[in-house]
Amino acid sequence: MITYEEAFRRVMLYTKDFGTVSVPLMESVNCVLAETIYADRDFPPFNRSTKDGIALQHSAFETNEQVFKIEGIIGAGLAQQKLENPKSCLEIMTGAVVPAYADTIVMYEDIEIKDGYATVHTEPVKGQNIHLQGSDKKEGTVLLEKGIRISPAEIGILASVGKASVVVQKTPTVCVISTGDELVPVSEIPKPHQIRTSNVLSLKAALQKENITATHLHLNDNKKVIQAAVLKALTEYDVLLLSGGVSKGKFDFIPEVMDELGVEKVFHKVLQRPGKPFWFGVHEEYNAMVFSFPGNPVSTFSNYCVYFAPWLKNSMGLGVRDRFVVLKNDVEKHPILTLYIPAVLEWDGATLLAKTVANNGSGDLTSLAEIDGFVCLPPGEANYEKGAQVHFIPSK
Repeated sequence: MITYEEAFRRVMLYTKDFGTVSVPLMESVNCVLAETIYADRDFPPFNRSTKDGIALQHSAFETNEQVFKIEGIIGAGLAQQKLENPKSCLEIMTGAVVPAYADTIVMYEDIEIKDGYATVHTEPVKGQNIHLQGSDKKEGTVLLEKGIRISPAEIGILASVGKASVVVQKTPTVCVISTGDELVPVSEIPKPHQIRTSNVLSLKAALQKENITATHLHLNDNKKVIQAAVLKALTEYDVLLLSGGVSKGKFDFIPEVMDELGVEKVFHKVLQRPGKPFWFGVHEEYNAMVFSFPGNPVSTFSNYCVYFAPWLKNSMGLGVRDRFVVLKNDVEKHPILTLYIPAVLEWDGATLLAKTVANNGSGDLTSLAEIDGFVCLPPGEANYEKGAQVHFIPSK
């Protein structure tokens, strides 16, 4: 049995690049950008009015000019106009191109318009209310570096440079497998000795957040059936995520089946709670990864967060950033096991605090809805006291 640190290290050794794919712009939301994005022209591409008002030449105020003849109106989307007479002005709308020879915009609130003339009551500052061409970014400037998650903000930037399609990192194909005769579909009413399938649906939901639409496969406790189905899945998917069947029970066939199918065991069993029986392996010929989690709900979900989520981030090129919080309450250590204890987060104004949440063990599914993640507590003799800084693993 290995430590959590060693198990995590070994999992990360098997991160892999799944290549790239070009997708339509609006399908790239939450994907990982796989190309560098450059400004295809200046931002903004022209001197732009930031107010509704009048455009004029500031030099007119040197001769105490305050009344300007209105020569026309410029709306957003019109080609650039000219303002050659310093005694005249042009009305201009927000977003419109500032006319040639004009260098100042005075908003309507600061002028009075009557009989085709605009009167400016106070001298404006030269250049006011003009968003200068290229003042945000110059043509050729890097706007987005590859390796970032595409959010709605990035969509706006991609659209502004004409990226109707975007090159993103491909996500792995994933098959989520549940095992056990006791499981029935969500739509069925379980008998007294049965429960509804839930673990793998939590995994599928977590994967959807990563832009992965996983296939779900349920297998009863029959070794031949499991072996045939797992073999087929190994040939068709990049990753298998299993829930259940890895402990020491008479019907826990997964380790034996994996060995018979030629899946190389990287490790089985970790000095941790929950999820001690976690099994991890790879099939070199089929180029497939196998994460086989214990079947208890908290075990399945916590191990997904602890191991698979960071592995996926590394594989997508995002990297894994350690997060730390401060304990809001005392917590007992375990002498030999790393503990993943459910916790909720809160700010005290300057510090992110974690308050641990009591549950009824690794089978307490309902407790998962109440938490923000898990505090990770390495083994030791002395307990963790309130105020201690600890590693935090998010679950949302």
